[in-house]
Amino acid sequence: MKKKNPVLVAFGNSIRKLRAKKKLSQRALAERSGLDTSYLSGIERGVRNPSLKSLETLAKGLGCSISETCKDLDKLDLAKCLPRKVKRKKP
Repeated sequence: MKKKNPVLVAFGNSIRKLRAKKKLSQRALAERSGLDTSYLSGIERGVRNPSLKSLETLAKGLGCSISETCKDLDKLDLAKCLPRKVKRKKP
């Protein structure tokens, strides 16, 4: 099983919190933002990597700014999220 990207998980959690705060179902937010419910579900679970355009439409659907959708990302230690360099074995 592939390990989830912590940045995508944090972003998904942020979207879920904002959606719950507005008392919207996934279906309602999907309709307001023009996204498919399964795509929105994937974003909230941290398995989808949304484009900037998707971030814009999500923010509009939630009635907030793009920066507000990303505020939980400030809590991450991004250095720990970067992939480690893989050392090649010498032949």
